[in-house]
Amino acid sequence: MDEYLSEKEQWDRIKTYLREEGPWIIAIVAVGALAYSGWRWWQGRQEQQALDAEARYEQILVAFDHGDRARALTLVEELRREHSGSPYLDQADLAAARFFVETGEADKAMERLRVVMQGTADPELATISRLRLARVQISAGKPDDALATLGTQDRGAFASRYHEVRGDAYFAKGDKAGALREYRAAQHSAASAADASDELTLKINDLAGEAGAAQPPAAATAAR
Repeated sequence: MDEYLSEKEQWDRIKTYLREEGPWIIAIVAVGALAYSGWRWWQGRQEQQALDAEARYEQILVAFDHGDRARALTLVEELRREHSGSPYLDQADLAAARFFVETGEADKAMERLRVVMQGTADPELATISRLRLARVQISAGKPDDALATLGTQDRGAFASRYHEVRGDAYFAKGDKAGALREYRAAQHSAASAADASDELTLKINDLAGEAGAAQPPAAATAAR
């Protein structure tokens, strides 16, 4: 029926509507504006925090590169306090672990790797940290600990690397048969033959050659 109303009647109806509903409309607009402003503030703050964490991480790397151990580790702990949820903290702990490996402090390296493995929100980074931890454990003469760290579950895209490191652990234990089994599983798990490293191929050939040499000649076996 609105099309039959005069302009004055239509205007009167609009004024009545605005008079009755206007405060609610204003309130809704105000709340929306505040929400948008708050979101923009939060977004800006998150971006600034990410930039701050990145800058701190770069400082950590520079300190480690210069051999300034005390400053580097102090900066890592500052990053932990101020940006505990930042992925740069995981990277900083990995950098510290690498530094401790290079300085022969395996226990401290393992501690940092466990922190990342257990605390990161990135599943792939947790897997990488687990692999690195196992390698450090092997180099520290703890192959059984490495096997416990790796476990036996399938690691998807990391399966080949897991089998190879498990093979290294068995080899360190003196279990060459177990090592060969894991190396072959690593080769089989590789996406293609080209993905298997030359080092892995050498490990398999060496152990397979030893196993073949250990077998008695067929003629001698048949004569028994």
